[in-house]
Amino acid sequence: MAYAVIAHYRCAPEDVELVRSALLTMRLHTRCEPANREYAVHADTEDATSFVLYEVYDDRAGFEAHTRTPHFTEYIVAVVRPRLLDRRVTFAEIL
Repeated sequence: MAYAVIAHYRCAPEDVELVRSALLTMRLHTRCEPANREYAVHADTEDATSFVLYEVYDDRAGFEAHTRTPHFTEYIVAVVRPRLLDRRVTFAEIL
């Protein structure tokens, strides 16, 4: 069963461009992963410091493999997460 991840991120205004760039780079890498079906990065139209990610993987194992990639460590763990003021993530099975 397909596995979805919906992540809501908010950063400080001075970190917006760095976070945006890292997320767009992640999109390029993640879309090449064999288990990835979708990796969409959204910018909130009312709050420039907020982003929403919508990701779909073949299954939970595909997502877990994603979290072990070098690009996840390089961009999400090292760049994005340390700059977040708020992070909410929902995991769901697609019906």
